[in-house]
Amino acid sequence: GKNCSLLQEMDVIQKQDENCYCYLQNRTIHLQYLWSTLQIKVNSREKFQFEPISEKNNCRNSETVFEFAACAVQILWKPETCTETFLSLKQYGEDVCFKIQPFKIEPYTVRVKREMLDGKLLFLFVAGIFLFHFANSLSRSAKFFYLSGIILGVLALLVFVLLTLKRFIPRHSTFWILMSGSWMVSLYFIYCFKENMQWLWSEHRNYLLGYFLAVGITSFAICYQHGPLTTELSITLFTWTLQLTAFVLIYCGVTIPQVAYAVIAISLCSKGLHYPLGAACHIARKMKHHFKSKKLVFKYLTEEEYREQGESETIRALEELRSFCRSPDFPSWIAISKLQAPHRFAAFVLGSPHVSPAETKAHDEQYGIGSFFLEEQLFETRAQSEQDEPANSIHEEEENENEMDTQIPFPYATELL
Repeated sequence: GKNCSLLQEMDVIQKQDENCYCYLQNRTIHLQYLWSTLQIKVNSREKFQFEPISEKNNCRNSETVFEFAACAVQILWKPETCTETFLSLKQYGEDVCFKIQPFKIEPYTVRVKREMLDGKLLFLFVAGIFLFHFANSLSRSAKFFYLSGIILGVLALLVFVLLTLKRFIPRHSTFWILMSGSWMVSLYFIYCFKENMQWLWSEHRNYLLGYFLAVGITSFAICYQHGPLTTELSITLFTWTLQLTAFVLIYCGVTIPQVAYAVIAISLCSKGLHYPLGAACHIARKMKHHFKSKKLVFKYLTEEEYREQGESETIRALEELRSFCRSPDFPSWIAISKLQAPHRFAAFVLGSPHVSPAETKAHDEQYGIGSFFLEEQLFETRAQSEQDEPANSIHEEEENENEMDTQIPFPYATELL
């Protein structure tokens, strides 16, 4: 990297000869760069060769067999020539170096631009949070099961085929060995597709669309034939798979790994605290119900209780009125000047009844037993009942007379016999 040009933000470099470029990451952590990416764009009117030259892509320095295989496959998938290429680098990712080799003497342009809010990263982060918290309900949805089958078939075809042919594999050990290898190969092909997605879309768009359409329809048909998950064990395994996928999305959705680890830990703690919080809420509701005042129970009074209560309350109210009138704060002269019978009021204050015997006798004659008012009410009720059912009573009387006519001759007949 000694002979390579270092790239900085907002650089616009124009050259026409072969050269290599490096971008060194800033290791100082700033939260405003949480969803920030660096965009490096190289374009020219003529074709050029783009070659990554970082240590990661040097197959001779591979420490494991998997790294060597990954490097070899990446070389096979790498585009040889293009007129435009685009790199998206995370803020706190690895240092990147690449070489541009034009085939003709034609200038090319290297632009470096920062995007403070990358929509893709934000979408992955939000999708991971949503998927983790709703994994239990989504795992029981038939529509989401079919959608997951289509996505799995498109992105990890080997895994989908192996799951489809699981019943034809007799041993579980063989199945899990094949499953591990299928997942490793599928994950690496996903990585290669992500790295070369722009080149594949521009050069082989028709093949990609045909692959997505054919594999998607086939995956949906197989999932529809199999049907949604029914057993609790399979639903639980599907839930765990969704939660693990959510962690991967959260990790890939931010540029600072420490923030991703913190969000994952908080999510796990929120799930772990679900049961203690539920128990605490249940205990709080019980305690609130225990200390809450009991609801008032209304009891309806009988007629006798109503009369007794009315008499007692009347006596109590009259005694309170007498005590108030005897108090020194009562304006006695003003009250006497407004009364028509001050002698009667004075007698009431001294303890006499508030109703005279003549008034009591008049009330009994008007509303008591045998009074004109009571008789009028009884006669009106009886007349109304007779008007409501006149026909029924007449019909019943006719039936009774007929019965008497038919029953009278029988005693005389017995005497004659």
